[in-house]
Amino acid sequence: MIPQAYKIGDADTRPWGRWVVLDLTPHLVVKKLSLAPGKRISLQFHKYRSERWIMMQGEAVAQKNDEKIIMKPGDGVLIPKNTLHRLSNESDREALLLEIQYGDLLSEDDIERLEDDYGRNE
Repeated sequence: MIPQAYKIGDADTRPWGRWVVLDLTPHLVVKKLSLAPGKRISLQFHKYRSERWIMMQGEAVAQKNDEKIIMKPGDGVLIPKNTLHRLSNESDREALLLEIQYGDLLSEDDIERLEDDYGRNE
């Protein structure tokens, strides 16, 4: 069984917005991300999990290594483990996404930050 650190309903407010766990199984976690206007998550990677982002509302820019992908409602991006990634909201409206995590470790402990606008990589 894959180690599971989340429970349905878990939530956290971050400097860039908020996330909440909507559903989970022993093998995956489904989160709803709310990305505030003008904010972005850290440039990061995960050693043990992959993620799939699905745009629900608004617009965001997904960075996957050196590639930048503009996401609109219905668009999806796969982020394999060990892939540098960042999500940015360059608009003046909130962006809502689903994040589906799957892999060998499903917890906030599997975040390796390389750059962070909020000083969390120090």
